[in-house]
Amino acid sequence: MGKESKTNDTAVPKLLIDRPSDFKFHAAYLIYSQAWDENSSQEVRMKLNEIMASLSKGEIDYPSFYKKVGQYRVEFNPEHYSGGMRAKIETQRKREWRRREAKDARNSRYRR
Repeated sequence: MGKESKTNDTAVPKLLIDRPSDFKFHAAYLIYSQAWDENSSQEVRMKLNEIMASLSKGEIDYPSFYKKVGQYRVEFNPEHYSGGMRAKIETQRKREWRRREAKDARNSRYRR
């Protein structure tokens, strides 16, 4: 009996208040949903539910919503990065990419 009430008290349900017709709210709900799914802590889930409920009631605006939810998102939390290093993004120019692709295509035709 004690275990049943304990699990019922600690289980935090996910809010199902999405509004697909409202683009800004729908995008915010997707961010909330992703953060909620990635965090297993019941305390964090309760905080996320409070933040989302505040947004749906109009108590907070979107910038403050994203600021509050951002600390619970895994991809923006520095302690979740592997090794604590930022990922390096390499770019190249379109002309450079086309030249490289053409060269690779020529080489693949004649290598057989």
